[in-house]
Amino acid sequence: MSPMTTTEPAVLVLEDGRMFRGRAYGAGGTALGEAVFATGMTGYQETITDPSYARQLVVQTAPHIGNTGVNEADNESRRIWVAGYIVRDAARRPSNWRSEGTLDDELARQGVVGIQGVDTRAITRHLRERGAMKAGIFSGDAARASDADLLAQVCGQAPMAGARLAEEVSVDAAYTVEPADHGWTGEPRFSIAAIDLGLKGMTPVRFAERGVRVHVLPASSTFEQITATGADGVFLSNGPGDPATADEQVATLRQVLDARIPFFGICFGNQILGRALGFGTYKLPYGHRGINQPVMDLGTGKVEITSQNHGFAVDAPRDGAHEAPESRYGRVEVSHISLNDHVVEGLRCLDLPAFSVQYHPEAAAGPHDSAYLFDRFIDLMAAHGATTTTSQKGN
Repeated sequence: MSPMTTTEPAVLVLEDGRMFRGRAYGAGGTALGEAVFATGMTGYQETITDPSYARQLVVQTAPHIGNTGVNEADNESRRIWVAGYIVRDAARRPSNWRSEGTLDDELARQGVVGIQGVDTRAITRHLRERGAMKAGIFSGDAARASDADLLAQVCGQAPMAGARLAEEVSVDAAYTVEPADHGWTGEPRFSIAAIDLGLKGMTPVRFAERGVRVHVLPASSTFEQITATGADGVFLSNGPGDPATADEQVATLRQVLDARIPFFGICFGNQILGRALGFGTYKLPYGHRGINQPVMDLGTGKVEITSQNHGFAVDAPRDGAHEAPESRYGRVEVSHISLNDHVVEGLRCLDLPAFSVQYHPEAAAGPHDSAYLFDRFIDLMAAHGATTTTSQKGN
């Protein structure tokens, strides 16, 4: 599919009736989803290929987008996942030695409808005040419909609350990421089973660099399939959708916790751990999306600048250790909080080998303040008797 000409009209329509008119970008047609904003000043390619953005129309708050083009190496998954893309100033041409094509062409090739030439600052301020909401991008002939018809299409779509999306973005078949392929010399130290709920490609790389063999499994994998890998630990990834719909993953994780297998989760995995322990989850007004989110480790007082992408959070007490609502799991504490709005950013079990964080320690793109969490999980596996011999099982 060829990109739309920049003279073609396009319009962003929000469910509260607000409209922003601009010009076509990427593919032509209609894109429906939840309008959200991402505050990263760099890493637009990693953003649009992050599966956690499935069914969302992403507003880039950075004004100039596309200046470094696109390349195969920077993709975080097998395709672009944003439902639509909203930018202010689209680069007329890329200028970077790593560029293999233009962002405009890549959006068009993958059928992603976008809009350029709109006031992304005004859109962001509107979403900050009103919250993330249903929206649509209409370009070319689609943009020529009446305002009433466009608004009806936007309001008629399903909301993000209640959406079950992890299975849609997950891999269909298991695969393995080997430490030797990422600079590790010698035998693997450990192996883990990583459940792909919307896994970013850099996450298994961060494990492999540390000598951990990663068995990536589909979102619907059972406890028996997890243990068949012979893994020393279990990891649950980031991903899109409402954690209230993840009943199967919650039940599987409870089997992992009951077996006292070391566990680490990020983002969606943090929310699933919260649910497995008996806590609730809720939808945030506009979410946390960007690579500049301040988080405090309550145990050390250290502040980390983190990369985040989530619209839901865990509802857990922040005032020290408490018995988990599912009392068989013992005591749990909130380990990290957001310094912007005090949202729960991490959980730590005190009587189980399990912890999780809401943010993205692999940080592609983003700061590397949180990379120590991969080492913490390795230490956890070592402390619970995992050996390099177990990492050979199931292969």
